[in-house]
Amino acid sequence: MEADEVLHVLDLLRRAGTEVWVGGGWGIDALVGERTRDHRDLDLMHRREQEPAVPAALAGAGFTESLDLRPVRFVVTAPGGREIDLHPLVFAGDGSAAQASGEPERPLRYPASCFVTGIIGGTVVPCLSAAQQVRFHQGYEPTERDRHDMALLRRVFGIAAHF
Repeated sequence: MEADEVLHVLDLLRRAGTEVWVGGGWGIDALVGERTRDHRDLDLMHRREQEPAVPAALAGAGFTESLDLRPVRFVVTAPGGREIDLHPLVFAGDGSAAQASGEPERPLRYPASCFVTGIIGGTVVPCLSAAQQVRFHQGYEPTERDRHDMALLRRVFGIAAHF
């Protein structure tokens, strides 16, 4: 996905009244304020109660659901291979959130402080913090993309990562 496509998707979702945060590779690039690598997809976290509006808004841009792993996540794809990986979050009164995981007794935790902003294509966008990105890059064998992303966070933010 290109930056203008990401911004178009974010605008569609904003106009549909949904609140989303960019994660994954685009989220890391948003934190550093520039595109640093190619991106196969766009990872978005959204409020679970707003979920019906998310695929409805994206359908207008040609996206259709291609994978359903709810309640953990679902994926929509569009012609040309564009892909969005969507992660439903349940928010608590203190602004923190939880996402279901493959282990129901161990949901993924999002502290309130992890919901920040970054910049994509010169536009301020909601995204996940560097610390949250590092948390999500643990417990598996990293790819070259993961290594690139963690090295970038170490260099820019001085954050320690396990690889």
